Amino acid sequence: MAMHAYKSAPATKPTDADVADDMSPFLRRYKDGRIERLMVSSFVPPSEAPGATGVATRDVVIDPVTGVSVRLFLSLGAVATDKRLPLIVYFHGGGFCTGSAFSNVFHRYATSLSACAGALVVSVEYRLAPEHPIPAAYDDAWAALRWVASMADPWLADHADHRRMFLAGESAGGNIVHNMALRCATREGDEIDLDVEGIILLHPYFWGSERLPSETDRHDGPMLAPEFVDTLWPFLTAGAAGNDDPRINPPADQVKSLPCRRALVAVAAKDVFRDRGRRYASWLRHGERCGEVTLVESEGEDHVFHLHRLVRASAVALMDRVVRFVDGWAAPAAGAKETELLRQCRTTHLDEWQDNMAGNAKLASASIGLELGRASSAKLVQKGPFARAARERTVAKSCL
Repeated sequence: MAMHAYKSAPATKPTDADVADDMSPFLRRYKDGRIERLMVSSFVPPSEAPGATGVATRDVVIDPVTGVSVRLFLSLGAVATDKRLPLIVYFHGGGFCTGSAFSNVFHRYATSLSACAGALVVSVEYRLAPEHPIPAAYDDAWAALRWVASMADPWLADHADHRRMFLAGESAGGNIVHNMALRCATREGDEIDLDVEGIILLHPYFWGSERLPSETDRHDGPMLAPEFVDTLWPFLTAGAAGNDDPRINPPADQVKSLPCRRALVAVAAKDVFRDRGRRYASWLRHGERCGEVTLVESEGEDHVFHLHRLVRASAVALMDRVVRFVDGWAAPAAGAKETELLRQCRTTHLDEWQDNMAGNAKLASASIGLELGRASSAKLVQKGPFARAARERTVAKSCL
């Protein structure tokens, strides 16, 4: 199968004078054109033998010319129920310039998502900047969605419920979700049967030239400095666009007019992007075109924390929340306090689970307690058919 070859490194030890663009922590571009990616995760081959995870995987090349591909994740336990499975089209993060659907970190997360949600997950391998500047990633994502809509693949045809399609992604992937949902709404002349049930944006990468409070507050020491983020979008677009480009800084009217049945937006309390995510969810809520909007905040965490320690209690809580969203369950809001806050959770059997995960062994179940708090600064969480009522605590299970 075709894969994008992005990993590279200088043949000799570089000096500062050799560097044309230092985009740490993602990559460095050298004056001779070489690219050194700094966040490298090992390649994981697909396997239709599910092994201990219970999830079979298979790769499909959609376009041999561009190299856009997908990896499918099929929960065989869910298949055994003889029911059609929810379909999740997943776009990985990595700042549009690093990461791969075939890398260990995103393969592991998609496996967990498939196992926990009992879903067929389609993880998209899209082209990266700077070799392929924006809009290449959007074009590849759209090509993948068109392929999914065709239901030509046997796994999709035999197992997927096209009426329960979700678009999901974290960071840059969350940004792609928004832009694909927008394109689905306009179709831009495409006649395809693409019916999206819900969108899931985890720590979405949105930005702008005007600072929001979370972009000026250095108290929590965010993982990504605002000054660095200022330089990222112009770099990704090869200088063709600035930080007020509507693809990275969607205007309020555009978000409010986005038609979607359901939306889940997750932010992390220490993330430099958190106020962008909160505002996005608030605009969706007040636009009256999205039937149900949920905003989830993970207390004490930073950007995409859930990818790197799947057994961390807060990561388990976030996965459980995503699974309940896919299942159609939503926590009711309490009065005017409308942000669902995932506080520190109690998790049992974590040591056993970590041992199982380290070596791609059996994915264990962990029982957790979720404390659902209500953040005073929030403007929304739930809109929909669920009655508003106080709910202080719920207990969920995870099968990451």
